[in-house]
Amino acid sequence: MAFEPPQRLVRALGETAPDGDDWLGKLPEAARQAVSLGELTVERTQVPGGRSSLVVLVRRADGTPAVLKLAPPRFRPEAERAALAHWDGLGAVQLLDGPVTEGVLLLERLHPDVSVRSLPEAKALLEAAGTLRRLWVEPPVGDGAHTFESVAERTGRQAEAMRAGADAEVRALVDAALVAREELLAAPPERRLLHGTFRQSKVLAGERVPWLAVGPDPVVGECAFDLARLVRDRVEDLIASPSGAATVRRRVRKLAESLELDQERLRGWTLFRAVESGVRARRVGRARDAELLLEFAGWL
Repeated sequence: MAFEPPQRLVRALGETAPDGDDWLGKLPEAARQAVSLGELTVERTQVPGGRSSLVVLVRRADGTPAVLKLAPPRFRPEAERAALAHWDGLGAVQLLDGPVTEGVLLLERLHPDVSVRSLPEAKALLEAAGTLRRLWVEPPVGDGAHTFESVAERTGRQAEAMRAGADAEVRALVDAALVAREELLAAPPERRLLHGTFRQSKVLAGERVPWLAVGPDPVVGECAFDLARLVRDRVEDLIASPSGAATVRRRVRKLAESLELDQERLRGWTLFRAVESGVRARRVGRARDAELLLEFAGWL
């Protein structure tokens, strides 16, 4: 079978590696090797798929459905492997035994086309938040434990890129986001293993339990950082609504209360993450996404 990467993945990788991507060129052969090593039968490539990996629906030698995922090093697939192993299926997709090849994961098959986004908004937020709560555990410790990036480290890199991309049009928002980050990092309230890129589309329907998280970019830090991305889910609907700003404020309050987090810390991380995403979208030419994200950030 030819393992052609979906165009969504090709475009996304082009944004992060505009000068070319050796990984894409090697991807078909890497996929064939993983299928052979794992004695897998290929059903189909998931389309449109994600923006950071190739996802292939497969069956194991005993007929069990599974998912083969291949990701380039810059998206930290080995950190994902370590986090999934640590969660061991609690709140997240189960990591399966398979060919231990760098950048290749064999995962429990969920329902790839059914996420909590299919639910009414209030129910979707409730189910997503409940899933996220189960992931917030102590990070692994001891000899051989994976060393995860911290929230301070990740947002430090992002802050540098934000400063570099802060022209006059967005400088006020960038300055506010950077101030919020400094204040939040001055006294972080906890240290937990976080999903890192959590949103409604990252919660898929499963068989073991109704909903499970997929696609983590794990990081260690405070829980409010993880919840912040969920606040802006369905941002296009929020912006289109005449009561969007009030809805966002209610969402911050309700999510913080439901997960027993500080509202101001959640608001601060929501601001930082929205501005960071908006500035990054501007930098790679996604003007519409940038406009939505920065308008949303202005409400905070």
